[in-house]
Amino acid sequence: MPEAEEQEATLEVLEPETVEEPVDVDPLTSIQEENATLQDRLLRLQADFENFRKRTQRERSELYVRANEDLVEQLLPVLDTFELGMANAEKSGADSSILEGFALVHQQTLATLERFGLEPLNAEGEPFDPHHHEAITHMPSADVAADSVIAQTRRGYRLGDRLLRAAQVVVSSGPAAEEEAN
Repeated sequence: MPEAEEQEATLEVLEPETVEEPVDVDPLTSIQEENATLQDRLLRLQADFENFRKRTQRERSELYVRANEDLVEQLLPVLDTFELGMANAEKSGADSSILEGFALVHQQTLATLERFGLEPLNAEGEPFDPHHHEAITHMPSADVAADSVIAQTRRGYRLGDRLLRAAQVVVSSGPAAEEEAN
């Protein structure tokens, strides 16, 4: 019987728990607290929605700008070829009516691209700016000051406030050394 005594010793007597009576809760106070919680949740939800709306508009605008940039970047070599073709046609003495027609198409194309924010940059005679010009060579020049653009070999373009392509230019290194000696 020693086992029975051990079992009796380990058994605890459980007393029923006493349940505290709820304190009188003012129904108006609980409704006001619930209302404040719901208003806070509503304000947070409205703020989240407003942030989502603004982010979506910003992303849509950025996508529009990037799509325009991609399209215009693909068209720039076409414009370059068009300009080279017109210059060669003038040199070779092509019919003036053909030259006028190509000039009109070129102007229309540029005008259309300018409506979307494309701005051609003319670098000739400007001071060299490495942010807008890509120097392909330096040449001595008695007529053009040092660090100024003598000639533009490829036009640069800006789209909005962003430089899309730097102009390729020939930069003056000033008068030649033998001219300085005279």
